[in-house]
Amino acid sequence: MRGSRGTRFFLMRSLFAGAVWCQAGSPHIVGGRLRRMNDSGRDPDHVAGNSSHAAGPALYVVGTPIGNLEDITLRALRVLKEVDLIACEDTRQTQKLLNHYAIATRTTSYHEHNEMTKSAELVKDIQEGASVALVTDAGMPGISDPGYRLIALAIRHCIPVVPVPGASAFLSALVASGLPTDSFRFSGFLPAKRGERRAALEAVKTSPRTQVFYEAPHRIVEALTDLAEILGEARHVVVAREVTKLHEEFLRGHADEVLANLKSRDAVKGEITLLIGKAETGEAPLSTDTSSARMPIRQRVHQIMAEENLDEKAALKKVAKERGVSKSEAYRELQRSK
Repeated sequence: MRGSRGTRFFLMRSLFAGAVWCQAGSPHIVGGRLRRMNDSGRDPDHVAGNSSHAAGPALYVVGTPIGNLEDITLRALRVLKEVDLIACEDTRQTQKLLNHYAIATRTTSYHEHNEMTKSAELVKDIQEGASVALVTDAGMPGISDPGYRLIALAIRHCIPVVPVPGASAFLSALVASGLPTDSFRFSGFLPAKRGERRAALEAVKTSPRTQVFYEAPHRIVEALTDLAEILGEARHVVVAREVTKLHEEFLRGHADEVLANLKSRDAVKGEITLLIGKAETGEAPLSTDTSSARMPIRQRVHQIMAEENLDEKAALKKVAKERGVSKSEAYRELQRSK
């Protein structure tokens, strides 16, 4: 483990000492002097949202643009100028933003590979009076990006954590998707392994809310293929690509339609948010005959072939519609039963 002996000791003490939660009205030591927090958990001598005050000792969680550099708030720019240090997921990426707005604040690297030791160092800096802003390459820190460990450690040591809201890829994609926003669930990235991904999709098959995931461009076709098989080709989906950027694109439609569109391309590039519409009543099995619904799929196919004079392919398509599954899923079940 890298870092000085003092830093290592601080980290181990933090990890094993147990959580210490700040109570409203409790004393708080910042920069070597005792302060008393007000009922909101803030120092009454410093209001983070008041532009007439410089950023005081605290951890500022700052949202940055997800593409368009204009998507940053005036407050975020002020905080980035006023803090003593900016902890960046990638200093080179953040420097582009800082250069654009002529911000000369010192930066330091904070990413998933050094979170454990760096979190302790940053918390120690704040306890000694420094103000630190936490940013990621794009969007809000902690949302499928580094930040959770530092935020949790700061709270454990009674350090004020001040959110400075900004752009978020999944929220931007959600509000422009056209899917219901009254109830939704964001679950980060879909699992990379096929079995785990299919299990995750199976878990939301009957969900009554919009599902939101991030997905890598080189896996989106595979993910939509699994989605169409498990949730049905008629499930409404939206693929939001490069949101707020020059080549922003929204693909809206049934799973099979969006999948066909992406398959027709030489390659799929850019950052992707995948949104899945909630299970509709119409996607439930259409048959009111409970006995046929319980019938093995092979038996039901043969029954429809005999009763309606249909070939196996047409009968299988009808059974899939009855049971609210894709044709490929019904076909696999039919093959397993032979």
